Amino acid sequence: MLDELRQFAADDRAIEGLPIRLVIALVVGVATLSVMLNMLSGVQGLAVTELDVKPDPDVMTPGEQDISILVVDPDGDPVEGATVVVKDGTADIESVVTNKTREGGMATVTVAPKLRSNQEDGTLVIDVKPPAGSQFVDRRENTKILVVES
Repeated sequence: MLDELRQFAADDRAIEGLPIRLVIALVVGVATLSVMLNMLSGVQGLAVTELDVKPDPDVMTPGEQDISILVVDPDGDPVEGATVVVKDGTADIESVVTNKTREGGMATVTVAPKLRSNQEDGTLVIDVKPPAGSQFVDRRENTKILVVES
């Protein structure tokens, strides 16, 4: 036994002397470990905060108007640096309108919603793009702006 250990210690062939099954096990083990570490580093992605919006007004009539949109976190605190996107829902606007929230979490956009013929009401959709590098997300549907015929 002692002779075998000395022979093994004197062997300088490195990986060439290892059995192929041991090499395969080593490669599979390293690959599995890297996948597990990648999953663990992704755990911080679970600790994100959903954003919501509070438009003012949230009910409007067709025609050009300004809308103030407050972007808030779940605690109701304003979020600065988020991009607010207002687009067609069941009501129409000329094009997508965007603006960034400033200090206090407020953004103002100007829209001119139109309803289709024989349509009494419709909605405008608000999406939020969180500030870059933040732990915020906007996956759930936000409050919509209701457009009603006057």
